[in-house]
Amino acid sequence: MQEERHAGWTAAAQPERIPFVATLATAATRWSTRWVPDAYVLAILLTVLASVLALTFTPSTLPQLVEFWGRGFWELLSFSMQMSLIIFTGYVVAVAPPVSRLLDRLAALARTPRGAVALMAVVSMALGLVNWGFSIVGSAVFVRFLAKRVRNVDYRLLVAAAYLGLGTTWHAGLSASAPLLVATPKHFLEKDIGIIPVTQTIFHPFNLVLVLIVIVAMALLTPALHPGRDETVTVDPAVLAEMEEFTPPARTEYTPATALEYSPLVNWLIGLAGIAYLLLYFRGKGLAAININVVNFIFLTLGILLHSRPASLLKAAEEAGRYVWGVVLQFPFYAGIFGIVQYSGLSDQIGNWFVSFATKETYPAIVYWYSGLLNYIVPSGGSKWAIEAPYIMKAGAQLGVPNALTVLSYAWGDMMTDIIQPFWAIPLLSVAKLRFRDIMGFAVVIFLVYAVLTSVAFLAAPLFFR
Repeated sequence: MQEERHAGWTAAAQPERIPFVATLATAATRWSTRWVPDAYVLAILLTVLASVLALTFTPSTLPQLVEFWGRGFWELLSFSMQMSLIIFTGYVVAVAPPVSRLLDRLAALARTPRGAVALMAVVSMALGLVNWGFSIVGSAVFVRFLAKRVRNVDYRLLVAAAYLGLGTTWHAGLSASAPLLVATPKHFLEKDIGIIPVTQTIFHPFNLVLVLIVIVAMALLTPALHPGRDETVTVDPAVLAEMEEFTPPARTEYTPATALEYSPLVNWLIGLAGIAYLLLYFRGKGLAAININVVNFIFLTLGILLHSRPASLLKAAEEAGRYVWGVVLQFPFYAGIFGIVQYSGLSDQIGNWFVSFATKETYPAIVYWYSGLLNYIVPSGGSKWAIEAPYIMKAGAQLGVPNALTVLSYAWGDMMTDIIQPFWAIPLLSVAKLRFRDIMGFAVVIFLVYAVLTSVAFLAAPLFFR
């Protein structure tokens, strides 16, 4: 009998099931490893690029561009905090003991390798619709539970399926950066496009039906990619043992201070107050009242209640802080790019370029692909929105495209290349103990099917927005 192979010590040597896909995946990984630098470096390079374009196509001078850059640098402070809280609150909820227990029980539904992959895909996409920060961490936790229960599942494919929430659904759900931001009062484009409620974007029938189609398609596709028995790479039990599992801190001191830190009454008091506020907030308003601040409030309240005791919440919050630093460091630089693009008049120039060749019918698909290609270089739906929004929204309005459709086109395009972009997979892969090249072959196949499916949808999208 052939010796069983385990991820973590022989994965790199395993043959791929589809040679063409393996070649394509290897080439893409080699290119990104060699040419795509860290996201912070990319922000600086994009600042230079925006400056060169502004100097070339607008009457702005270099001193003026420096002034525009500085003026825009702090334009996205509230947005940066909102994005940080999505990651932060998503992590706090995902590692809460009740959530971990629920995911463990859910894993018991899987009986076969393909069944485990399909279940992982559906759970990841569902979590992505709820909160993308929750999806990253929750999917990593669920991988561990599934791998323990179904030992003969291909571990690489299981982890690739765990990335589907970030790769296929998050920007169409309740933590969607662009749709939620334009639904939030005082957002940075409110003077130009006003407030666009989520009933016109996230909860529009077009978006809901497309989400359903994508979930069904991916749930059927991913288990079909499972290798045969001889090519399956299973997880090394030692890798599972090394995976960190959140454990609430044990009480070691018995003082009045620690009595409060370990008392459930503290969290229940503030948690119930949060629920009371939400009931009052939504009374008579319905889904249209949802915005990015409300979503973060819901998840923070949920995290407080699920952790029960302040000590457990504080430990989870401390760990969550490790995943927020990228937003804190990088978003001011993206805001600086926004300042250059907006105040120099470059946004008008780019908008006019779009108008010159696009039509009302083709513009949604063009924005979709433009957003997807740019996403591979700027892997952040929030910061990239600050760069693109001024000119894609203006061009769309000039062509007569509804603002809500332009926002959705951007949102779905932003997800298109996420599945083959390693940036947001870093937390998942670090927990799973894999490298991105280990899942890239599967990710490329998923990307090709997903891109074709959603491209057709946005070519037809104008029929649903009148």
